Amino acid sequence: MRVLMLGWEFPPAISGGLGTACEGLAKAMGRCGVDVLFVLPQAGGPTESLGASPGALAQAEYRGPRRRSPLRLRVGHTPTMVLNPYGTLPYPAPTEALAPALVAAKAARGNQGQRHLRIVGTGTEGGYGGDIQSKIHEYARHCMDLTRQEIFDVIHAHDWLTFPAAAAIAERSGKPLVVHIHATELDRSGSQLHLPIYQIERTAMVAAARVIAVSEYTRRILVEKYAVPPEKVTVIHNGIEMNGDTGFTRSHSGRKTVLFLGRITRQKGPEYFLAAASRVLEKAPETRFVMAGRGDLAAALAARTAAMGLTDYISFPGFLHGPEVNRAFRAADVYVMPSVSEPFGLSALEAARNGTPVIVSKTSGAAEVLPQGSLQVDYWDVDRLAECILTVLQRPEVAERLRRHAVAEAARLSWGQTAGLCLEVYRQVTGRR
Repeated sequence: MRVLMLGWEFPPAISGGLGTACEGLAKAMGRCGVDVLFVLPQAGGPTESLGASPGALAQAEYRGPRRRSPLRLRVGHTPTMVLNPYGTLPYPAPTEALAPALVAAKAARGNQGQRHLRIVGTGTEGGYGGDIQSKIHEYARHCMDLTRQEIFDVIHAHDWLTFPAAAAIAERSGKPLVVHIHATELDRSGSQLHLPIYQIERTAMVAAARVIAVSEYTRRILVEKYAVPPEKVTVIHNGIEMNGDTGFTRSHSGRKTVLFLGRITRQKGPEYFLAAASRVLEKAPETRFVMAGRGDLAAALAARTAAMGLTDYISFPGFLHGPEVNRAFRAADVYVMPSVSEPFGLSALEAARNGTPVIVSKTSGAAEVLPQGSLQVDYWDVDRLAECILTVLQRPEVAERLRRHAVAEAARLSWGQTAGLCLEVYRQVTGRR
């Protein structure tokens, strides 16, 4: 099976859970023997070592440590930076960014399934504050050019930014389109709906042979708000790679720590986290709060924290990368995800993997997969949220029970399982076994 997969970000250059999910799924597909060509806007960085002229496509081979089959990798060579239209950076600054070729080469050294995964940078430029619609259609044009000579059985598109490209390729090739909904415009914007984005999403869902939703919560939105026929939507939860560690020694000393980690935007509910923190501090003034991430509300919430006189209790470390994320979870006594609308919430599984008790919003996919391994609250009920935080901090038996259930529930959600379910969708829409 050959799959053309379109995405807007890929680790280590990510803005949140989308890039992590794309990587986990693509690598698991490779381990299943699926030939994946992943096309994304190229991050800026040096590519001269591949020996190709700018603008060209180079063929490079990398060999993993165990399986000697080469990793075929094609990379576009226009150094660019791509920004998310909601104010977050999927890719770091140009001086920090890595070319996708180097990213995948590094990953190949430690991942058996990489031999089936090819990553292609389109050279698309992005820009926050610019015309994101033109960027999307530029990406679509590059995708059309790069895939013209490719052989594939199915097109798998992640998130609305890639949907115009995927629909155009599907129309030209006659191959079935699968759109993967990690979040909708209704999740991101709520009442401030951007109609053109909603229309892009709706058009792609109509054109698709199948729609994958990351949760039952998302499936209901697609059926009720996008009028997608229920039989067209398949729910496939995200996965997580467990590290096998059950010791879970906390890495901080002294003060109890409560963590928020995610985009600091309206969708993620950081205002409710701050309000709950204020209530907790009234009863447990020794508690420390960490709001990690970046987004359009970060500056305003930092200013509000100062106005409330809480700067000694609440810190804003900014966006965390790679190992910093695991260290943040290990340093926390409880992780809080008070999202207004959270299609899945991969960070809740990352917290579980690190042995951190979890409190999640009822309006999240994570509530479905951690039914016993999390406390669940209405995002707007800050008094109840504060009570749950205090319960976890002050009652070790509750924290241990949540930790034990969460580890067991997360362990049942592997990327291999997710890939297998996606592969069954491919078989259904292509008629191939």
